[in-house]
Amino acid sequence: MSDLHTPLARAEAFCRRFGLRIPILLGPMAGACPPSLSAAVANAGGLGACGALLLKPAAILDWAAEFRAASTGAFQLNLWIPDPPPRRDAAGEAAVRSFLEHWGPEVPASAGDATPPDFAAQCDAFIEVAPPIVSSVMGLYPPEFVRRLKQSGISWWANVSTVAEARAAEAAGADVVVAQGMEAGGHRGCFDAAQAEAGMVGLFALVPAVADAVKIPVVATGGIGDARGVAAALMLGASAAQIGTGFLRCPEAKLNPAWADGLARTPPEGTIVSRAFSGRTGRSIATAYARAATAPGAPTPAPYPVQRALTQAMRDAGGKAGDLDRMQAWAGQSAMMARAEPAGAVARSLWESAKAALGG
Repeated sequence: MSDLHTPLARAEAFCRRFGLRIPILLGPMAGACPPSLSAAVANAGGLGACGALLLKPAAILDWAAEFRAASTGAFQLNLWIPDPPPRRDAAGEAAVRSFLEHWGPEVPASAGDATPPDFAAQCDAFIEVAPPIVSSVMGLYPPEFVRRLKQSGISWWANVSTVAEARAAEAAGADVVVAQGMEAGGHRGCFDAAQAEAGMVGLFALVPAVADAVKIPVVATGGIGDARGVAAALMLGASAAQIGTGFLRCPEAKLNPAWADGLARTPPEGTIVSRAFSGRTGRSIATAYARAATAPGAPTPAPYPVQRALTQAMRDAGGKAGDLDRMQAWAGQSAMMARAEPAGAVARSLWESAKAALGG
């Protein structure tokens, strides 16, 4: 029997367990995971994904149906674990609204009242869809939902950003931990939102530490943009590589052209971590708005999801105008490696080159 301590054997065992042909996984990016992109990655043998944070139950069912019409491959559905209700600060929100008037339409005081879809109803929709994998971020699923997943034969993958979170996820019954390095684009998946900036750990340090700390498989994500990164992740103890930004320039992602073009021009130091878009810590292209919103004297962002609601009009206007400086242009530090090629070809090429580098 092959030694599962070797990278290729570990990846092959992972693929057998989860019905994959290649250990290349699409990151579940909320708002940037159309079924077309997931189907292309899954049809290449990898794992599709849907970041369902913003989707109501009917939209979750529709997403899954569209995916299944285009692919018989595997996919994961992902949800954020909700934070407690945000503490509202009328004066602070007024300062943010005033600041945003320089970047987009006037923001009414009522804008911050918007609320996310109902979490319990989203969980019910997940059970109805019955995907092979359900994943969590920003915390751990409640024990009762974990029991429902296991009773339905659905694997639970927990996104973690520290060794302590990985251990907690394993103890709570997670089947896999997805170790997210600070290089990742989009939101930081920290269990404690207040620690998201202070607790940033790079992938090269995180993956081997998590692999040593838990007995369940580890998926590496954050800053992986080419085959070298995939091979390195497996050498460090991961069983698969999850990639988000690296797929965003693929035509199946249907990304706003200004955002896609911006990724191609963004070096690692051209990204910025802030709470300026949603109130939760996230990494984006260092656009004019992101720089201004993090400059001395800028108002403190409102908590999530209030800040997300307040910036919605600006982000919508930026998208319609193709103005990158006003868009929520999430980007990992490997953004420049993203290729404007079909997603299936990208996924296959990543694995073939990584496998060759690992001696396979």
